[in-house]
Amino acid sequence: MPGFEVMQEAGPPGTSAKAQIARAAGLVMALFVVSRALGLLREVAISHQFGTGGDLDAYLAAFRLPDILFQIVAGGALASAFIPTFAGYLANDDEQGAWRLASATINLVFTLTAALSLLAALSAPWLVEAIIVPGFAPDRQALTVRLMRLMLVTPAVFGVSGVVMGILNARQHFLLPALAPILYNLGIIGGALILAPRLGVGGLALGVVAGSVAHLLVQIPGLLRHGLRYRPTLGLGDPGVREVGRLMLPRVAGLAAVQINFLVNTILASGLAAGSLAALNYAWLLMLLPQGIFAQSVATAAFPTFSTQAARNQQAEMRSTLVATLRAVLYLTIPAAVGLFVLREPLVEIIFQRGAFGEGSTQMVAWALAFYVLGLPAHALVEIVVRAFYAMHDTKTPVIVGVAAMGLNVILSLALIAVFQAAGWMPHGGLAVSNSTATTIEMAVLLILIRRRLQGLEGREMGRSLLRILLAAAAMAAVAAGVAWSLSSHSAWLAGGLAIASGALVYVGSSLLVGSPEPRAVWNMVRSRR
Repeated sequence: MPGFEVMQEAGPPGTSAKAQIARAAGLVMALFVVSRALGLLREVAISHQFGTGGDLDAYLAAFRLPDILFQIVAGGALASAFIPTFAGYLANDDEQGAWRLASATINLVFTLTAALSLLAALSAPWLVEAIIVPGFAPDRQALTVRLMRLMLVTPAVFGVSGVVMGILNARQHFLLPALAPILYNLGIIGGALILAPRLGVGGLALGVVAGSVAHLLVQIPGLLRHGLRYRPTLGLGDPGVREVGRLMLPRVAGLAAVQINFLVNTILASGLAAGSLAALNYAWLLMLLPQGIFAQSVATAAFPTFSTQAARNQQAEMRSTLVATLRAVLYLTIPAAVGLFVLREPLVEIIFQRGAFGEGSTQMVAWALAFYVLGLPAHALVEIVVRAFYAMHDTKTPVIVGVAAMGLNVILSLALIAVFQAAGWMPHGGLAVSNSTATTIEMAVLLILIRRRLQGLEGREMGRSLLRILLAAAAMAAVAAGVAWSLSSHSAWLAGGLAIASGALVYVGSSLLVGSPEPRAVWNMVRSRR
């Protein structure tokens, strides 16, 4: 759409690349805010309808296998392999080769995901009973099977949609791909508000299917505008397809480890008190709210630029771009983590506590959230750094590190559930602690490795920037906690709202006071959309 695309080329090195990312990130961030707000509204609608009850546990468990199929075959693995390869064709002005690669990738992804989904649907009863939720009662397992079979329609749809998103992002078109999650959330909200009162949790699953279709359809006009040249080919002998496959294989292994980790958490949570899985899910989604708005939006905008700089062997420019991106993301996510930790109970109460979601549910979610947010900055930096590796056609390094981190996560999960139970604490908190600990270690290792690859990360300036951010965040935490405590006898809306507003003002003011350059950079990012 005219007026919403950023430049086709990466432009001159250095500042122009950062400005390009700022323009793209400003647009994507704005739409991510809308998407995440709708995602939050989606969870509010779901929590009002189902609370943290057994039906919602069944829905979340049923969602796991379709999500695993999509993520392994056509999720982040495909994007990390497809975009650099597709961008390489564009950088060499080979439009015909680019569309040949795109067509073959779409056809292969659809064929593979559809076949695996059919196989999973046929095996669903055994998978649910023996692997996914062995701790569920038989009636809840049967419900999980029915919901899973319905939602197994989505991997193939999302697979094609994911390739389309990669095509548009590689061409620096971010509007329609950023609108797609908005329509997906609207589909689920419709399922929760319109269908669920009559069809129960099955209506929620129907909303997921409808949202996935909308996710794909909204992006088709972008393909047509860029001159879609679809071919009914699998292209198994095409060099570009083979390169995508070569880059995907280690990433698929890494994502498989991540999904197995999620599955292990689901299995462990199914043996805990009813509602534990739902509480972890709500807390995880709250943590992902700022992570999606800040880290994912910036990473989405930066990845094509990283890929172009890597293709042109512009190491110094890529290093400078990466450092600027990391600093901006830290400036946004550290205060978000501090705010979520300090104000976790009033925030959960404000957002979710209504209908079937009572005070006990609030305590369960806030408990998990306290531990999840400890890993928020690490999740955000991993989001950026892995894309730098992918841009350099290195999917092995982040995968090896990620697999090791997920293995550590599983070990810690098993150990910390027992520790929390022995201490008399709600044991699902141990799963959240494990995730944050493993992700923080993963972040540290990846930063060390990317520093070696790019021959530095401007460590002294990064350290000074981090110190200024931490000082401003500490001031923000003190003020927000003080306001929340002084208004604790009032409604959560008043206490939470004033605490958030005062904390945000103090953070920005403190940042300016200590001379942090990030406020200006973030402001430029927000206002430089076109």
